[in-house]
Amino acid sequence: MSGSGMLYGGDEIGALVFDPGHHSLRVGYAQDDTPKADIPSVVGVGPADPVMNSDLETKADNNIGSTNKYYVDTTHINVARPNMEIQSYMKDGMIENWDLFEKVIDYVYAKVVQSDSMYHPVLFSESAWNVRNNRERLTELMLEKYNVPAFFLVKNAVLAAFANGRATALVVDSGATHTSAVPVHEGYVLGQAVVKSPLGGDYLSLQCRHYLEGQNIDLTPTYAIASKDVIKERDTARFTPKELPEKLTASWQQYMLKGLLQDFQMSAVQVLETPYDERTAAAIPAVHYEFPNGYHQDFGPERFKLAESLFDHNMLGAGQLASASVGMCDADVRLSLYGSVVVTGGNSLLPGFAERLNRDLQHRAPSNTRLKMISANGSVERRFGAWIGGSILGSIGTFQQMWISSQEYEESGKSQVERKCP
Repeated sequence: MSGSGMLYGGDEIGALVFDPGHHSLRVGYAQDDTPKADIPSVVGVGPADPVMNSDLETKADNNIGSTNKYYVDTTHINVARPNMEIQSYMKDGMIENWDLFEKVIDYVYAKVVQSDSMYHPVLFSESAWNVRNNRERLTELMLEKYNVPAFFLVKNAVLAAFANGRATALVVDSGATHTSAVPVHEGYVLGQAVVKSPLGGDYLSLQCRHYLEGQNIDLTPTYAIASKDVIKERDTARFTPKELPEKLTASWQQYMLKGLLQDFQMSAVQVLETPYDERTAAAIPAVHYEFPNGYHQDFGPERFKLAESLFDHNMLGAGQLASASVGMCDADVRLSLYGSVVVTGGNSLLPGFAERLNRDLQHRAPSNTRLKMISANGSVERRFGAWIGGSILGSIGTFQQMWISSQEYEESGKSQVERKCP
């Protein structure tokens, strides 16, 4: 059956959409509203235990001849195990550790999709600054190792714009490791005007950690607590520590601590609509938060101060990134970009993020500009923006002729990803 004659996204064959990020990999079927799985972008790597040999963990040979066991997905990663290191396969918005990445893809087909990869066309999102070598490697991996019938790569900013019903937009994406402003014009990224900063959710977690430790608040995570007493506000925590295995690695403990900090920042931290001012912040009701060990207290103005660094940074604030990006575009597209600013990424879920970006842009944009912010109300749409765009794209009829089919790949190789996938 020829590549062109096959309707990939049809009802018979579900195309799969993969959206890799630094916090997690979103995977699911095109046409669905939300991803089927949201898998952490890290893999636990531990020594193989000859006794416990369950079918879930794959084995691989190391050059020394010793074997490692790989743990994928939250339920396996979050178990306290001796000598298990946590490693990310992402770096700077791109896939870097391909061996680890393949472990996760293997897991996706075995446990999430529970179907053979040869039956599903695959649409991948990628960062706006992904490099050719990386794109070709992914194309080769999916079409050769996984034998997918068809493959396509799309910039995640384009997909986030599509998810919000736009082909032209300024996409402000605040994720775990960075915040970026990417102008999209009629479905194509204007690459020369992409601006990014290393201030994202992880940076905010670090700020939270410094602040809480400075307040001498004990950050013992849930896995280390056997039981705890109910106590009065600001009383010292009374809890019984859990017996833990020896040799827990620093990387695993850091990873678990990050989870605690992320919960704190999503529950307590908020962005003020105007630049930080003690009096304004003090007038807003405090938020009560309880830590895993039972300690609890109110957080007042400080919860606004923590998020301020995402905006007030003189070069890297989200508003600065956005206006700098628009400024680098041709004058004739600037108005249309300001007219649809799409806010996406998990870190943009911080309460007040979109409102503050709107205010900062209002101050930076030329006075006659009609500024329109498009930030999906639901957290799902913002966390999974690019994935949802991929789900829409993968299921529209006109897109079906754009796939790189396995047949085309056999004829002209991986280099055509540069030609076919803008």
